[in-house]
Amino acid sequence: MKGDAAAAGAAHSDYRRFLERRSFIELHARERARTVVDPGSFRELLGPFDRVKSPWLPLQGIVAQADDGVVLARGTLDGKPALVAAIESAYQGGSTGEVSGAKIAGALELACRDCERGRPVLPVLLLETGGVRLQEANLGLAAIAEIHAAIVALRRHVPVVGVVAGMVGCFGGMSLAAALCSRLIVTRQARVGMNGPEVIEQEAGIAEMDAADHALIWSLIGGEQRRAAGLADDLLEDDAEAIAAAVRGAFVCGTPALPRTAQVERFVRRLAAIDPQQPLDGKALRTSEPCLSQRGRVWFEALTGGSGAVASGLPSVSVADAALGGEPARFIAVVPDARNRFPRARRGEVGIDEGWALALHVRHVIAADHDGARRPIIAVVDVSSQAYGRREELLGIHLACAAAADAYASARLAGHPVIALLVGKAMSGAFLAHGYQANRIIALDSPEVMVHAMGKQAAARVTRRSVAELDMLGEKFAPMAYDIRSFAKLGLLYKLISGIDADTPGPADVERVRAELLSAIADTRADARGLANRLASPAARESRAASIDVRRRLAEQWDA
Repeated sequence: MKGDAAAAGAAHSDYRRFLERRSFIELHARERARTVVDPGSFRELLGPFDRVKSPWLPLQGIVAQADDGVVLARGTLDGKPALVAAIESAYQGGSTGEVSGAKIAGALELACRDCERGRPVLPVLLLETGGVRLQEANLGLAAIAEIHAAIVALRRHVPVVGVVAGMVGCFGGMSLAAALCSRLIVTRQARVGMNGPEVIEQEAGIAEMDAADHALIWSLIGGEQRRAAGLADDLLEDDAEAIAAAVRGAFVCGTPALPRTAQVERFVRRLAAIDPQQPLDGKALRTSEPCLSQRGRVWFEALTGGSGAVASGLPSVSVADAALGGEPARFIAVVPDARNRFPRARRGEVGIDEGWALALHVRHVIAADHDGARRPIIAVVDVSSQAYGRREELLGIHLACAAAADAYASARLAGHPVIALLVGKAMSGAFLAHGYQANRIIALDSPEVMVHAMGKQAAARVTRRSVAELDMLGEKFAPMAYDIRSFAKLGLLYKLISGIDADTPGPADVERVRAELLSAIADTRADARGLANRLASPAARESRAASIDVRRRLAEQWDA
């Protein structure tokens, strides 16, 4: 028996040494987290023995992992308290669901709380993720928005360091999280982009993106290209010690004077010099339309009365300062522009110009109201998706959308009531950029108003299901549904307004919506500036019970 135990111990030691020698991208998430913190300081939170699993995957015949694919570790970096959140790419493609997202968001929120109390915690995000988990679609998307909010709040106190090292890369809404980091470390194997190549091929066709052309893909969104284009800070070899040293170095450098997503004027000037009609590649950086939704434009004009227009310099972004309840408010909408210089952003999508424009006009309000009353900001939302295209990926659409999310979150934290009014589609990364950081979300009760992480055709391809199967699952599981009434069941809405003519609103319709906006503004001003209210409603306590439980258990273990 002793011999067996000794042999087992030796085998375990050999296996640990083998893991330590393996390349950084091949290490499991738990070993990656151990690599970053000081030796011997690793303490896991909500580990596999806590059995915090997705409540949604087993209902769909999918085995749930005991830690939901996210490893959280408390430890020290050069003797200072640190938090590491590592995503396990081998589980569900590193996708973010309700529980895994709540683990990351909740841990960042606790780190921010400690920073506010004078006990700094150094946060590191190891991002190997395909983005939102489509089997938990809207709850995953909500969790990602909360991660974004936590990063923006936390990086006011300490740098937030992100690492993208592996072959899975960092996509979807989590690419915005990477862009929001104070410093981003990548390897040549890494890829960072809003849209995966297969999704672009599905949405825009193989002529736009051949998902099998690996050389093309890495030339557009690979780690080397991202660093050369200024969308990442450090390009390293695939070596665990080198990456751990770079993480430590990032904290030694301290908080940047201005995060990348707040450098709005710089990127706007840079984009102005680019002609997207000309061929674009990495070195350069170093027919009939379907019926388009006009609801964003209709409601923007109805609520502003056609007055107070602010020159946006971009026909696809409408901005106005108009009276609301006797005080000025800024209204912002993304609208279709058939002559948009980026062809993939002509149908009301949030493209790269739109993302930076949103950031610019929100930050103008923050700066103008810095020493006075904080005016409300109303995001009128009718966005079918982000723009799918090779130009967008090359130029960093994820950074543009992250800049918009950053601006809205910064306005909220500065005391501006930010209200999102959903009058049409609120889809995927476009909604994350334009509306999801709002203090309160209001929606019209209309069949055309819908929220989801991805369009149906693309979601069907990614999940290897038919559209009909997705619709059936949506009827059974609210997080997977597209319709706004199902979304309301998740507790994320402040108000669902029924009985409104969404396409051609009359004066009574407009006044009802104005009244609800004023109610939301008043409620916001009486509340904290974070997003905790999204977990407080009766609907949230039922539908997002796992998110609430994760935060409760994290708080219990945080200082244990």
